[in-house]
Amino acid sequence: MAADLASLRIDYASGVLDESTAPSDPLRLFASWMEQALQSGLREPSAMALATVNPDGSPDCRMVLLKGFDQEGFIFYSNYLSAKGRQLEARPQAALVLYWAELERQIRIRGPVTKLSSYQSDTYYHSRPWKSRLAAAVSPQSQPIPSRAWLESQFASLEAAHSPDALPRPPHWGGYRVQPREIEFWQGRRSRLHDRLLYARPHPGAPWSLSRLAP
Repeated sequence: MAADLASLRIDYASGVLDESTAPSDPLRLFASWMEQALQSGLREPSAMALATVNPDGSPDCRMVLLKGFDQEGFIFYSNYLSAKGRQLEARPQAALVLYWAELERQIRIRGPVTKLSSYQSDTYYHSRPWKSRLAAAVSPQSQPIPSRAWLESQFASLEAAHSPDALPRPPHWGGYRVQPREIEFWQGRRSRLHDRLLYARPHPGAPWSLSRLAP
């Protein structure tokens, strides 16, 4: 029997988002919300949807993990030869969404994407657990493979052939930075009259503008 999704109702009432008290810099608000998410005990507070565009213009989306942020942008890591890597190579623009249901909050980020330097990617790669480094090296991400057994065999062979200190970062794996042009904060409110504040700027270093959007 199909669930009656149309009848589901939740009235949001846990917070308020007011432009009169919002900081002029959206990164300050992002840092505050992220810290609250980290302290709230959520299972994956850094999980975010990453949307890209295929060369034919059709959208694509998947979940990735936010691995850092600063005034320059929001960082995640991936296989450059994966579907998202090929899409970002062809059209280096992306949108991110972080959603914390328990906090009744959402953050949307849009902007151009650049690769991190080799040094930054190397540093992060070597900070990962050993078996995570092996997985990044052995997986032909997004490509068809013969079986799970084949993948585990490749993993075991690479593990046997290298010590943890002797495995370099694969050249096809590294970091990306989404440089925000827009950051939108959404706070759930009663009766679906949600708060939405949009920060926007035309280019890095430009001052941010702030506006309220209708829910």
